Amino acid sequence: MSAKLLLLAGAVLAGSVSASIPSAAAAPAAKRGTCPQSALKGHNSDAPVDWNAQRIEVQDQQGKAILTGNVVATQGEMTLTASRVVAAYSKKPSTHVDRLDASGGVVIRGPGETARGAFGIYDLNQKIITMVGGVTLTRCDATVSGARLVYDLNSGRAVMDGGGVPGSANPGGRVTGSFTVSQSKSGGATKTP
Repeated sequence: MSAKLLLLAGAVLAGSVSASIPSAAAAPAAKRGTCPQSALKGHNSDAPVDWNAQRIEVQDQQGKAILTGNVVATQGEMTLTASRVVAAYSKKPSTHVDRLDASGGVVIRGPGETARGAFGIYDLNQKIITMVGGVTLTRCDATVSGARLVYDLNSGRAVMDGGGVPGSANPGGRVTGSFTVSQSKSGGATKTP
């Protein structure tokens, strides 16, 4: 393995992938009516990222590394999976990853939530994740679907747009969703005096 490839592999590991996957412990909590705090809000983008793939191709002159084949990138409690991830990096003042572009069944997971879409872009400098293409965000028992999701890791704010692309899962350009409602313990309506 060349020195440049080793340096890049270290840079990719020092970068950040943002993601969300309900852990085994989170699933029972969601069923009891509690939901763990989002792992995405306040996510530490400076933490190391562990990744694995079937193949890596380094295009050093273009400043990118292409990971292909069942790519899995993990950072803390968050995981990103996709068929392909392109890591764009710069070398000034030292080698570091600036952006990750994921495609092919992109899933971003963390405790209590999962986002799915056709494509995902993670801007490490701005700490923003953008997902497009039949996006679904599930948080505990609530689900929201649309064409594009923008998630700000600093604030924890998620914005879903309808898009309205013909032939998509949501051709009407509307955001759709489902929220659970607490069931009253008495089993009926409360009476007022």
